[in-house]
Amino acid sequence: MKITTIKSNRDFQRLYRKGKSFVSPALVTYAIKTKNHNLRIGITTSKKVGKAVCRNRSRRVIRAAFSHLNADQNAPFDLIFVARTRTAYCKSYEVEKYMREHLKKIGIIE
Repeated sequence: MKITTIKSNRDFQRLYRKGKSFVSPALVTYAIKTKNHNLRIGITTSKKVGKAVCRNRSRRVIRAAFSHLNADQNAPFDLIFVARTRTAYCKSYEVEKYMREHLKKIGIIE
């Protein structure tokens, strides 16, 4: 099963309001359990992160970190990863460490 992406603003707002959040120095993760049986992820960066180059690098680093994790793709969760200012200056393995902690707390990976 393929991991789908969250693109609609309505879904992002629902996760911000009702989702459980996990915070680390380079990453914020919002998670909510859903009824469907696939994992959906969304990545967002604000203009506080920096100019377009920094925001794009932050998204690439988060995407690379997630691809290295062996997340259960059938987990019924929606996840949003929010880049912080420090994310653009981190390597993907550093972000992966924080992401692994968050996903363990959620229960997606062991």
